[in-house]
Amino acid sequence: MVTLAEVAKAAGVSPSTVSYVLSGKRVISGPTRERVEKAISELGYHPHAGARALAGKRSHIIALVVPLRTDVYVPVMMEIAIAVTTAARQFGYDVLLLTNDEGPDGVRRVARSGLADGVILMDVQLDDPRVAVLRETGAQAALIGLPDDPRGLACVDHDFARAGALCAEHLAGLGHREVAFIGYAPAVYERHAGYAERTLDGFRTAARDLGLSALQRPCEGTYESTAGTLARILADRPGTTGFVVQNEGALGPLLSLLRTSGRVVPEDASVVALCPEPLAEQYSPRLTAVTGPARELGSRAVELVVSRLDGRETEEVTLLTPVLTPRESSGPARQ
Repeated sequence: MVTLAEVAKAAGVSPSTVSYVLSGKRVISGPTRERVEKAISELGYHPHAGARALAGKRSHIIALVVPLRTDVYVPVMMEIAIAVTTAARQFGYDVLLLTNDEGPDGVRRVARSGLADGVILMDVQLDDPRVAVLRETGAQAALIGLPDDPRGLACVDHDFARAGALCAEHLAGLGHREVAFIGYAPAVYERHAGYAERTLDGFRTAARDLGLSALQRPCEGTYESTAGTLARILADRPGTTGFVVQNEGALGPLLSLLRTSGRVVPEDASVVALCPEPLAEQYSPRLTAVTGPARELGSRAVELVVSRLDGRETEEVTLLTPVLTPRESSGPARQ
């Protein structure tokens, strides 16, 4: 492995001069800086993270706290994580992965140790205890999600309230009057996951304003749980003709169960999903779906952290606009 001393020898300068070029702590003349940068490039030198942290007070590492839960849709979480990693490299940062199992203690450990310059939190809860740690430690951070109190924080998220409203508006526009919302497992709502609660709130508000008769039922997402959820919905509201599904695992079982119960989609029942485009396209019939750009969440979060590390002001809350794409799974309500 190439050392700093070897770079200094190749450039004809002292090791301390190479350190100053890397850290920016002192002004180095243009020709000298160019010789050092050329030697670094030709030798393929990479500063050691620990030494770099001591010299420049930066580790050039961003900690990403990723959710490892059975009730999250892993492909979307991984797409966001990959986007964070890709964007971070463009800014010269590496990414340290932490799991949500470490909770507030993990965030506190990273913030106080100087191991990472900034932190990105995923799977943010409305009353997320990690937020208090960020404020306590003064860590530079970005949240992919929106807590109840975002003051002073840099947050980016989909506009989930608007996403829920789009579903209700679409079904109302097709003439449906009795609609049901099939959500995530009860544990997701018990921990106050922002994406779940905000979608449901947006759906309920729009349904009420549009005069729809709406109910909501949580669902574990297995075939058996989806069957039980559908049975309860039809027992409580036999006239239900519109279904909104914010649980990726329940989509396939629901379509199958509607088919076996004699309900044709979309002639007898319309289904609107909140899911990624590729998932909506893989079913038959293809699903009308509300989607948002997962990759943009990751890249935008990195931009927010880097901006704050560089002392630049950022917006506290950035909400990405959801899009509803009509497909074959939704149609006019049968009169």
